[in-house]
Amino acid sequence: MNSIQRKILTMSLIVLFIMVTIWMVLTYYNQKTQEQYNDILQRYLRMNEVTDRSHQTITALNDYLQKPTALKQQTLNQSKENIMMAKQQTISLRNKDNAFTLTSFINMIDSLVASADLSVMFLEQGNGEQSAEKFEEATRIDKYIAETTVTLIDKEVRTYDAFYRGIIEQSAELKRLGIWLLSLITIMLLLFTYWFSLSITRPIQKLTIAAKELSRGRFDKPIAVHSNDEISFLAKTFDRMRININNLISEIQQKAQLESELQQNKLLLKESQLISLQSQINPHFLFNTLDILSKKAYLDGSEETSDLIANVAGLLRYNLRRLDRAVTLEEELSVILKYIEIQSARFTDRLRFVLEVDESCLQLLLPCLTLQPIIENAVIHAVEPLEDGGTISLRIYEKENLVLIEIEDDGTGMTAEKANHILTEGGNADGVGHSTGIGFSNVVKRLRLFVGDDDVIEIRSAPQEGTKVTIKMPIVGSAAEHVEIVNR
Repeated sequence: MNSIQRKILTMSLIVLFIMVTIWMVLTYYNQKTQEQYNDILQRYLRMNEVTDRSHQTITALNDYLQKPTALKQQTLNQSKENIMMAKQQTISLRNKDNAFTLTSFINMIDSLVASADLSVMFLEQGNGEQSAEKFEEATRIDKYIAETTVTLIDKEVRTYDAFYRGIIEQSAELKRLGIWLLSLITIMLLLFTYWFSLSITRPIQKLTIAAKELSRGRFDKPIAVHSNDEISFLAKTFDRMRININNLISEIQQKAQLESELQQNKLLLKESQLISLQSQINPHFLFNTLDILSKKAYLDGSEETSDLIANVAGLLRYNLRRLDRAVTLEEELSVILKYIEIQSARFTDRLRFVLEVDESCLQLLLPCLTLQPIIENAVIHAVEPLEDGGTISLRIYEKENLVLIEIEDDGTGMTAEKANHILTEGGNADGVGHSTGIGFSNVVKRLRLFVGDDDVIEIRSAPQEGTKVTIKMPIVGSAAEHVEIVNR
């Protein structure tokens, strides 16, 4: 089932995905353009760097020729190294448009370094005139390098002019694409939002119309809501409530009709005579009547009804036994199964009963009507109030000279304080039993008297975690010593 929360989350993820996709595409194109611009700028800077290194070399050479010193010679050598490094970086800038000019440019750098070396050599040999000629030659080469740098940059500008125009056109195309994409996404989101809102509001509108029909007293009109979320569950629950109310109204009308008929015949039976007759009914007559009804239902083909009446008769017969008499666990289990069959007819598949029994424990003696009130209490709290019903488990097994009887349900449970109150202060989980008139605290008291130990029963429970009742019956001594107990 798709919940409304999941639908909202899905829509949010779709919107987020679209936004992230657009952001990534724009970031990619922006980064790509930025890298291309940066590459062109680096080309310009490398070409211009050659001119700067050339000027630095001429300046260092002039300083050295004016007054040769070791420091100035070191500066000159460093300048020559720098311009050779710039030359190596310039070689990578070659393309088909500037191949010839760049080759001449590189040769000029070599000529400049060579002229500088010759000028220094002639100076060291004492030939000042030749040294000055080479210095002038190096100066001319420096000017040529500067002029060639401008030429190369101009070629670069013309070469990448188409690129600049392409970038501008690409930006315009990208802008138009962004507008169309934004418009398309906006339309898609509007359509999706409209569909999404309809999937929520349309079922709610149907429920609203159904509620208005119910407020007008029309309980015969089915509530049909086709969705796959909590609203569908709410509609089904609402429809079941409508059916139950409609059935209840029908039952009330039938009862009203019966009451009307009884009222018409009240002159035939006086209230005192009716009470007198009711007080004189013999239980054996009631059992015989139920047996006759059971056989009559069986002969009529209603086997389930026959079994149900027979179980009711057996349950009533067992409940009229004296509470101070001990019974075997087998007898107690037999009446439990009859009670479960009766309740299964009432709750159908809402009541799930799990039975695990060690048959070697079935001859254990325990007080009459010990397990049924506990089972009934579990039905009241774990099955009856819950729409999906519940599971009741009954386990009987032997452990360490004890017979352990565990009754567990998956109902709403109770707090530890309430469970302790039931065991220590005589509190009760639910008043008295619906079918036996015996409450939980009565069972606890009789068990403790029967066994002679307060630690004969244990309750483990927590809110929304179910309840587990454990009865610990000794195998040796308990039956002989406690065949007769006092019902307190």
